[in-house]
Amino acid sequence: MALTHILVVRDVPTSSRWYRDVLGAELNREYGTSAVFSFNGTWLLLVEGGEPTEDKPGIEFLPPSEGTASHSFTIRVPDCQQAYDLLVDRGAGFLTPPHDWGAEIRCFFPDPDGHLWEISQLITS
Repeated sequence: MALTHILVVRDVPTSSRWYRDVLGAELNREYGTSAVFSFNGTWLLLVEGGEPTEDKPGIEFLPPSEGTASHSFTIRVPDCQQAYDLLVDRGAGFLTPPHDWGAEIRCFFPDPDGHLWEISQLITS
């Protein structure tokens, strides 16, 4: 069994470049208006939005609205500052630099469509 996250995007080629070049995900295949990536043991399927279909009646696929998030992805890293610096060098646009919350250091960055990603370092004493 495998879990695939479906991410609705506005432009598959633009988002594909971001997932490959910034996040470092591996492109598995492209078909139609979709791209399939593997990232840290997870499948990410980028698809363009669409109207309801027979198998999902009444449900329209849309990318996130600006300034909203219904979910996010967290990547646990051993060194948040190091991961932050690497991702900034690759073109990630972070909302803030890493913030130390005491038990965790974290920061967030969106993909081109506003899907929210977080890097997080747990602090152990």
